[in-house]
Amino acid sequence: MRSITDYQNSISSHFEKLTLDKEPNSLYEPIRYILSLGGKRLRPVLTLMATEVFDVDCQEALAAATAVEVFHNFSLIHDDIMDDAPLRRGNETVHEKWNINTGILSGDAMLILAYQYFEAYEPSTFQELAKLFSKTALEVCEGQQYDVDFETRDDVTIPEYLKMIQYKTAVLVGAAMKMGAIVAKTSAENANAIYDFGLNLGIAFQLQDDFLDAFGDPETFGKQVGGDIIENKKTYLYLKAIEFADADKKEQLLHLFSIQPSDNTDKIASVKEIFNQTGASEATQKAIQNYTFKAFEGLEKMNISTDKKVVLKAFGQNLMSRNV
Repeated sequence: MRSITDYQNSISSHFEKLTLDKEPNSLYEPIRYILSLGGKRLRPVLTLMATEVFDVDCQEALAAATAVEVFHNFSLIHDDIMDDAPLRRGNETVHEKWNINTGILSGDAMLILAYQYFEAYEPSTFQELAKLFSKTALEVCEGQQYDVDFETRDDVTIPEYLKMIQYKTAVLVGAAMKMGAIVAKTSAENANAIYDFGLNLGIAFQLQDDFLDAFGDPETFGKQVGGDIIENKKTYLYLKAIEFADADKKEQLLHLFSIQPSDNTDKIASVKEIFNQTGASEATQKAIQNYTFKAFEGLEKMNISTDKKVVLKAFGQNLMSRNV
């Protein structure tokens, strides 16, 4: 297997060469823009890696990896509209750079484009990929709706929140890996095991993203730090703080999550202080570790060599210690 850097370079090179020279330009320019911003490209890297885990050249999976990344970026365009987010990867979001209507329509086009990339495969492989992709895409929408619903609910539970991030984020990570397995034509047992590995890694990834949203470095995080706090989102941090807080701290936190001040600087600082004081920050970091280790345990179900398990484990460890 190659190094993670090699897979990242392959994906970057592929997207640099990817041409979307179609008309009307006003539809495709925002698509080229969001794809040019790069980002971590976690999901397509996992598709390539999973293919080579099962002894098939990762170049065979480039079309599936492209579909995963195009779909992911489609979801980001629409999520940013729903969240009224000003920044994505340190740059203007599509709806800010153009307008909301452009963001909606260009995002819609990306969803269709994603499906078209599967046409590179023979019918049986196409069918498996499309079936998994449709299931996953619908789950992502369900997860996004749960996320929106939670903003106006005061009774969200930890299990409900974990289900939401599983659907909104983790299923696409799992699917990205399973697509590599499908392209490689490995056994159903291997394909399902690597899906579970990706799913648990995806939950850890989203918990880490929630943590960095509050405590990340604005210079490296690429998004607006404190965005979840501004939006009054019931993240794992928030739910743990509510669980651990005494009566006064709980009342303070509930009040802070009921207001929308014109300047959110003090609100963000106060909420972060409560997260630290209650132990919610520490509990979230512990949960990130637990789901990462759960993913590692799933590696043992795969019929692959030890050195390949080491590569996958190294990827997970690197992901757990990220700051972007």
